[in-house]
Amino acid sequence: MEPVRRIVDGRRADTVQRLLDAAVEEVRTVDFRELSVRSVAKRADVSPATAYTYFASKEHLVSAVVWQKLRDLPSPRRSPNGPGPADLARTVRAIAGLFSAEPELSRACTTALLADDPEVRRLRDQIGMEIAGRLQQALGPVDGTVSSAVSTAFVGSLVLAGVGYLSFDQLADELARIAEMLLAGQPLVTRSRRTRQR
Repeated sequence: MEPVRRIVDGRRADTVQRLLDAAVEEVRTVDFRELSVRSVAKRADVSPATAYTYFASKEHLVSAVVWQKLRDLPSPRRSPNGPGPADLARTVRAIAGLFSAEPELSRACTTALLADDPEVRRLRDQIGMEIAGRLQQALGPVDGTVSSAVSTAFVGSLVLAGVGYLSFDQLADELARIAEMLLAGQPLVTRSRRTRQR
């Protein structure tokens, strides 16, 4: 699945890669509100018209960066005892590492992925499917309710991490704990927590 509006190869693929690399550099130096396809094109030494041939908006460009980085992650190694919470924690740490390593990109993509742009919607769907697939692979064959609950918890945890309420390391540990309880058929609220809430 191409992150751009048209299939590219050869020199055109090099141009697209230069734009994606320049977008990362630009995100590191300017606030997302100041970012533009033109400023990224200038950094990449590409004409704005050429940049707009491939990317409809700055939101599309940032979403494409996230999609490429996610797609380029290596497949997580599997535990010898089969998939489970430990595999899930490793998978989540790998995905979360993309955002913790590039906090500016993390903030930019939080805004970019919410854009009502057909190209962003397409990439948002691809990103969602890629993450869900990786989580499913880490969990192994489980009930659909468990898989859905873990995916929902992961997205919610990403939002919490994005606003600084939760660290990306805590995100992986928390999701592994949730998965372990779901897989064991235990309630998410432990007895000690229920006692404290009374």
